[in-house]
Amino acid sequence: MNEHNGSPAEYLVLTVEQAAKKLNIGRTLMFDLVGNGAVESILIGRRRLIPLEALTNYIAKLRANTTVKPEAA
Repeated sequence: MNEHNGSPAEYLVLTVEQAAKKLNIGRTLMFDLVGNGAVESILIGRRRLIPLEALTNYIAKLRANTTVKPEAA
């Protein structure tokens, strides 16, 4: 079986484009998040890749920083 036939859900690391799709954001914003360190990335050879765990960590940070406004009584 060809290793490249697996779905991105099976990968441990994603390309920037794949990570952007998972977050439902554009490629440019994903590159910005990687560039400013908001989302961890690694280099394998010359490829910039995003560990799946980095996306989970980014979402967790966003959720922790979100404040819920109490409803008016």
